[in-house]
Amino acid sequence: MKKITPFISLVLLLISTNIFAQSQEEMQKWTDYMTPGQMHQMVAKSDGTWNEEITMWQAPGAPPQKMTTSCENKMILGGRYQEAKHTGSFNGMPFEGYSLLGYDNIKKVFQSTWIDNMGTGTMHMEGTYDPATKMVTLTGKMLDPMSGKEGDVKQTWKFVDDNNQLVEMYNMQDGKEVKTMEIKLTRKA
Repeated sequence: MKKITPFISLVLLLISTNIFAQSQEEMQKWTDYMTPGQMHQMVAKSDGTWNEEITMWQAPGAPPQKMTTSCENKMILGGRYQEAKHTGSFNGMPFEGYSLLGYDNIKKVFQSTWIDNMGTGTMHMEGTYDPATKMVTLTGKMLDPMSGKEGDVKQTWKFVDDNNQLVEMYNMQDGKEVKTMEIKLTRKA
């Protein structure tokens, strides 16, 4: 076994001193930050399998495109995040999507990440929950592959009841908010 050099010993001493030198108040802040709370419990109620009826509009006034998918939601990392795996088909092609949703106890916001097999980018959004409407409103940026430009996007997620949810997606087009997608979720299991 090799000897521990004086430099490594010093680094280990500084690290351990810093960890153990935390005050009770600092330790409580870490505990508060890392402990799942009421918002995490609310999201966990969506665990399970869902049928998704999706309607998309490519442009205002354009005929809608429809598809059905299913979604499997599962809380991970000790109830801190919910992963959702979406599967189905779109225009005869297999569709897969993956989202991760969490609630940041310090910032007091939901944070969402979305990826799918219809692109190579990652969409990030964050927003708040309104208990009066039972709705999470998330905003972020999304890349338009046709123009190569990033644009504003908004997503609302309404908890209709324990077995039904409604997700709506909006993009900014010519300075106006335009609905581009609607997902009706119905609990399967």
